[in-house]
Amino acid sequence: MSGFVLPWTPRYSSETVNLLEDIVAADLRILLVAINPAPPSAASGQPFATPTNAFWRLLRVSGLTARLYRPWEARLLLEDGIGLVSLVDRPTRMASDVKPDELRAGARRLARKVDLWRPRTVALLGLTLLPFVLPDADEPGPGRKRATFADATVFVLPNPSGRNRSYPGFAGKLPWYQELAQM
Repeated sequence: MSGFVLPWTPRYSSETVNLLEDIVAADLRILLVAINPAPPSAASGQPFATPTNAFWRLLRVSGLTARLYRPWEARLLLEDGIGLVSLVDRPTRMASDVKPDELRAGARRLARKVDLWRPRTVALLGLTLLPFVLPDADEPGPGRKRATFADATVFVLPNPSGRNRSYPGFAGKLPWYQELAQM
């Protein structure tokens, strides 16, 4: 099977940055904030295009969305009152490869977006984002936070990546997505 390429296999170089389009609208119910795109997403221009990432299934099974969306249908999230942005545009194979200064700069850009679009809730897709988005927060872990971000409620979700060992498997992440859906 030499030379066979699956549709999601990235043609990617660390020098290339393919920006994923923000999916935003005024007065969203929830603005989901990803850390940064994985190379398959950057290569395809579609968010959460890595087959092992449970993002789309978590949204559907938790009740956050009315149906199961596919990466190429991401803009339809707006129909469910949900937007999606990345804190950092640069794709990396591992979220841990994102530099702290990139995350701080991303948090400043996020504040401008939240101020402009006014979502009711900002949901961070990964606990590692919390110290950058809310540096003074004293509530570690997933869940709803007392502190707000640009007047929006903040909710922290486990990163949906299959590499997330702190919240392993689909079942380890799902309760937090369900809690957000019930909020």
